[in-house]
Parts: sequence; structure tokens; C-alpha cells
Amino acid sequence: MAKPTDPDPRAILRGGLPDRYLTTDDIAEIFEVPKETVYQWRRKRVGPPGFRIGKHVRYDPADVLAYVSRRKSADLDAA
Repeated sequence: MAKPTDPDPRAILRGGLPDRYLTTDDIAEIFEVPKETVYQWRRKRVGPPGFRIGKHVRYDPADVLAYVSRRKSADLDAA
């Protein structure tokens, strides 16, 4: 989870790209889902694309924003 002094990742994404890669905890907080859901998305390859640094998974904020844009477009097309 984010430390009390860390800014809310959702606010960072709304205001612009953060200057760091996002963690699984950040993704769970941004999308307001349990961390296990983020792990399931990764296993099923249905969520934002992540990459591995050693044993840690990280997410590029630009990829997360692109994923959100694709999802929004798909939902609009389906409506």
C-alpha cells in the first residue's frame, strides 16, 4: 500500500504521468479492486500489461493509460 506521504496514484494519473513505474498495489488502488484481482488479470492477460523486474511486477503508467483508453473505446463501441 502507499505510504501516508506518497501521493494517491489515481490523482497522479489524472494529473499526468508519474515519474516512476507502478506496483501491483498501485494498480489495485487505482482501479479499486483487490490485489488478487490484479494478479488474476495478469495470469489471464486481460488487464494492463506489466513487466517483471526480477521477482517484482511493474506497470508503465503510459501502458496503464493506454489500457484504460482501449477499454473506454471498447465500451463505447459496444453501447
